Amino acid sequence: MSDNWVVQNLQNALDTWNAKLQEIWSLLTTTPQNFKGGGIWSVIVNINGAMQAIGLALLVLFFVVGMVKTCGSFAEVKKPEHALKLFVRFALAKGAITYGMELMLALFNIIQGVITTIMNTSGISTTNATVLPQEMIDKIESCGFFESIPLWAVTLIGGLFITIMSFILIMTVYGRFFKLYMYTALAPVPLSTFAGEPSQNVGKSFIKSYCAVCLEGAVIVLGCIIFSLFAASPPVVNPDAAAVTQVWSYIGELLFNMLVLVGSVKMADRIVREMLGL
Repeated sequence: MSDNWVVQNLQNALDTWNAKLQEIWSLLTTTPQNFKGGGIWSVIVNINGAMQAIGLALLVLFFVVGMVKTCGSFAEVKKPEHALKLFVRFALAKGAITYGMELMLALFNIIQGVITTIMNTSGISTTNATVLPQEMIDKIESCGFFESIPLWAVTLIGGLFITIMSFILIMTVYGRFFKLYMYTALAPVPLSTFAGEPSQNVGKSFIKSYCAVCLEGAVIVLGCIIFSLFAASPPVVNPDAAAVTQVWSYIGELLFNMLVLVGSVKMADRIVREMLGL
């Protein structure tokens, strides 16, 4: 690495960005069971098991309320077609609570297959690292003390913004795992609403919302692929321009591309919800 402070500051900021981008790439292929060694998942499984008892109690409540609202009288319940319909609904709702964990893992694995397909189809096995052009490094190193003063200001601001955006990016991906864990832990409660016809929309909305959280990974990986292609063609540096102009132009275009990626990742939830009609 160069001994120049300006170059070191920029390179350290870019190293942080590249490290977080690479971590995101690996996290998108990580399952909730393996995230952080699986310790969080074991706790979530225990919570889900405890919530099943509450879900089964609510199952009976929603079933009775739904039966009262959909049947005009007790005589209708005695009809074979109504009795069979109510029995099937009750059995399916109980199965959804009992095997809710397996259902949610199956949905996650399906969507995870979509993410893997996108990665394999793109032909990108890892994200391209963003590096400083050598001609810019040479120009910066040739500057004297007074010429370096504006460069320090530019690199301090640019490096700070790059570091902040890298942490915003990784926090968004970590937030997706938090939402996956919360949905899984509390799943028995909204799934119990399938027992009653008037309340079944709550369960449908829950399934759609869970699928939306899973699909966020597909939007994030697409954003990383597009940015990686941008990184493969770095901004053109004018060799005849002054050092501060080169750095300002380079950082400006780089920050714009990074901001687009961070914005697309932050809006992943909204994009997917619009696709699912939520």
